[in-house]
Amino acid sequence: MAEPLERGFVKICGVTNVDDARAAVRAGASALGLIFADSPRRVTRTQARAILDATRGELLRSAVFRENDGESIRAHLEDLDVEVVQIHGELSDELLATIRERPMLLVKALSIDAEEFNTFDDSKVDAVLIDGPQPGSGNSHSWERLATRSFRVPVIIAGGLNPENVAATIIATKAWGVDCASGVEDSARRKDHRRVSSFVANARQAFAMLEE
Repeated sequence: MAEPLERGFVKICGVTNVDDARAAVRAGASALGLIFADSPRRVTRTQARAILDATRGELLRSAVFRENDGESIRAHLEDLDVEVVQIHGELSDELLATIRERPMLLVKALSIDAEEFNTFDDSKVDAVLIDGPQPGSGNSHSWERLATRSFRVPVIIAGGLNPENVAATIIATKAWGVDCASGVEDSARRKDHRRVSSFVANARQAFAMLEE
């Protein structure tokens, strides 16, 4: 069984190349995310294998799926060496069983404005990722609804985060972890390494403040 996510989890998502993956490692990120869903940041399995080979043992690597069919997800997981699976969209019993056959952590993404935010049974997963209405857009949103729902598993927040606001958002939400893609980019497929470093450092400082 995979180890649980550490408190103070910091993920850089939408990584598309080895150079950016190494930047996430140097910055001290907890994890990176590889997107296999329809997205400007989507990677092929060949691209993903190069990133995974370059970062094995350095941090957690997450495969991100949104509305992919179960057969496609199964094929990716059989082919790729990842430690975390992140699911946007339906998590069927069949898909859940497929993922649980493997020693991986399972993160379920929930939109803060969707009905699923209120109804999802989080006992099925290892963590939830609370995102905005448009995942990957970089648009900020209100976190007020997060206070209306308690979860039994770690809560990772995403949506509109960047180096400038991540610390204040962590303090306000008391989140277990944070996830960022567009907020540390030059473009949809290229990270700004200075912003990656600043994001991780600012997040770590805020998490340390919560522990005081």
